[in-house]
Amino acid sequence: MVSRVLILLYALVSYALFTISFLYALGFVGNYVVPRSIDKSIDIGSPSNLSEAIVVNLLLMSLFAIQHSVMARPAFKRWSAKFLSAACQRSTYVLLSSLILLVLFWQWRPIPTPIWQASGLAAWLLTGMHWLGWLIAFASTHMIDHFDLFGLRQAVFAWRGAEMPSQSFRTPLFYKIVRHPLMLGFLLAFWATPEMTAGHLLFALANSAYILVALQFEERDLIAKFGATYQDYRRRVPMLVPRLFARRPTEDRKPVGAPR
Repeated sequence: MVSRVLILLYALVSYALFTISFLYALGFVGNYVVPRSIDKSIDIGSPSNLSEAIVVNLLLMSLFAIQHSVMARPAFKRWSAKFLSAACQRSTYVLLSSLILLVLFWQWRPIPTPIWQASGLAAWLLTGMHWLGWLIAFASTHMIDHFDLFGLRQAVFAWRGAEMPSQSFRTPLFYKIVRHPLMLGFLLAFWATPEMTAGHLLFALANSAYILVALQFEERDLIAKFGATYQDYRRRVPMLVPRLFARRPTEDRKPVGAPR
């Protein structure tokens, strides 16, 4: 019973740290409230040179990308099962991801060189898209299973001494429009800004590249897990960019007079 309580406490601490890192990310990317943001820092100041800032920032983002991708792979989960119970695996993933994010926020080197600066209606539209992106990202986690995604559901089942039910394939709401609305939300939040600096551009480019590469591995894992069901879903629903018009069935798109 003690171990079950510890697992639950571990999950709660991990989730609390995720909440802190997520809320800080809002201020970091948008340059709101927080003392250290993507373009401003109260104590690091301007980097000694551009190359230092680029190298440090890329290393920080690479650290997050490597941890985030490696720990998400089924092979790593099988290996880590030798040391961690299944109920702790997701919480550990969330805990390490959150800690690395906080290190990134702490050690980020701003590169304030302006790339573009919008004003008036354009600035309002970009700011609106920025917050829409965060809203899409956060809402997407609740459309599948927010508490499973962040390890709380596993811990609660372990605390009860119950077996976790198997996951079924579902495509609620945003998942009917794009296959990865969570990542679409992040891309909008990263790119939609009325004041784009060189440091922000580096952050957006590096994270966009990571998202596009990581999704290839994730889709491969999903095909392995759900088989033809996910392959059919891939054919029907775009990955990140919503279709303006619904695709008609193949037979309805044949030219007039073509054999049926």
